[in-house]
Amino acid sequence: MELLNIDCLGKALRLEGSLAGWQQLFWDNNLVSQKNASADNEGLSAHEFEIRVTPTPANGATENTESAQTALEQTFLIRLESDLHWQPFSIDYRLLINSELITEGKRTTRDIERQVPAVPVSTPQKMSLLGILSLGFKLLKSAKIIKVLLAGASLAAYSWLFSFQFAIALIACWMVHEYGHIRAMKYFGMKTKGIYIIPFLGGLALSDDKINTRWQDVTISIMGPVFGLLLSLLLMLVYWITGNIFFAGLANFNALINLINLLPILPLDGGHILKSIGFSVNGKFGLVALVLGSVIGIFGSYTLGLSFLAFFMLIGTIEIAMEWKLRHQSHLLPLDRYGQIFSSIWYFVTVAALVAIMWYFAKSGDQILSAPMHILRS
Repeated sequence: MELLNIDCLGKALRLEGSLAGWQQLFWDNNLVSQKNASADNEGLSAHEFEIRVTPTPANGATENTESAQTALEQTFLIRLESDLHWQPFSIDYRLLINSELITEGKRTTRDIERQVPAVPVSTPQKMSLLGILSLGFKLLKSAKIIKVLLAGASLAAYSWLFSFQFAIALIACWMVHEYGHIRAMKYFGMKTKGIYIIPFLGGLALSDDKINTRWQDVTISIMGPVFGLLLSLLLMLVYWITGNIFFAGLANFNALINLINLLPILPLDGGHILKSIGFSVNGKFGLVALVLGSVIGIFGSYTLGLSFLAFFMLIGTIEIAMEWKLRHQSHLLPLDRYGQIFSSIWYFVTVAALVAIMWYFAKSGDQILSAPMHILRS
């Protein structure tokens, strides 16, 4: 993770580190100092190194001039002092050259969210059908006509399965969901590529920028279902006013779509949310609390007869627990304690609200309106 990037003698001085305790200091993209991983991963630390610089001859001077011949190599002793804290994140730094203070400052989570890393983080992709489709889609995503073609294909597919009117409404629901992701991306200052509607797979909101913090991952992921929840509530209100069952069915199925997106399995939104929470936990107590909360959710879902929801929550919980040990290898800034608690509550409240909407319509006794709840109970 890039912790700091400042100017030093006209070149970039970049400090990288991780929760595992290792730190690496680069000057002009050359490694000049490093600290190995250790249990002591925060607090005061200092990096020192020397730079030998030959002054550039003045304008118009050549190697044969007296000024060039008498140029002396200068040696600079560079010292970077830092006071690093992970939760909540902050790093105070001081840059000294030959014992003279050159600059000092402080960086917080907001600075990490807005930064563009000097060295982009490469994420190895597993070769799979989904990966191949994703690669092919990335090659085509720059062409605006692809959006129209995919939307048209989705409209045709859903019209064949349901009806033309319902297909348009369903695509509109996907658009609202993906727009929630887009709004969150723009909030963090990320450049967006737009929304793509993919037949039988839903929607996709794309950005050229990489996230830097777990909080960004949680917010961007959950805002899609949150916008979907608001849309279902609006459709319920329209149904109460007009009495038109079409709006009830749309509100119900829209709630199901967003609930499925919140299942704690990757690459769904819920998988990103719970994984970010789980990977931000630094102690065994936090992991136990996370797993215990998931177990309560699984037991509650099973008790209410929501077997579909309980089954996938179980899979997601196991996945997060198994990958918890790899959290120190991530380049993303973890959530602090407040962020972990707030994100967990936000997630479970959103899930509960979507289930409540489906439960409300299931009590009507209408076969179509009861279908989403039957899916959860299957």
